[in-house]
Amino acid sequence: MAASSPLRHEVIRIYKELLYLGREYPLGYGYFRPRLHKAFMAKAGLQDEEQIRKGIEQAEYVKKEIEALYYLKRYRTLRQRYNKTS
Repeated sequence: MAASSPLRHEVIRIYKELLYLGREYPLGYGYFRPRLHKAFMAKAGLQDEEQIRKGIEQAEYVKKEIEALYYLKRYRTLRQRYNKTS
């Protein structure tokens, strides 16, 4: 169990980061949180270190996609505001 401790901390860290990002999810936090929990629980039984690392990489990818979604939303909002005044 001591060998998996750093991986456990990584999994918890990415889970918390995704929860934080989910607060601003377009469909709402109530939509986002149960799905995030379900996705993590589906992989809760993994024992192989390589599989756990792949899951962490997948979570990092999802995190980047969510951030891109937020940046796009922000860009569209700013663009709409500035185009109204012209």
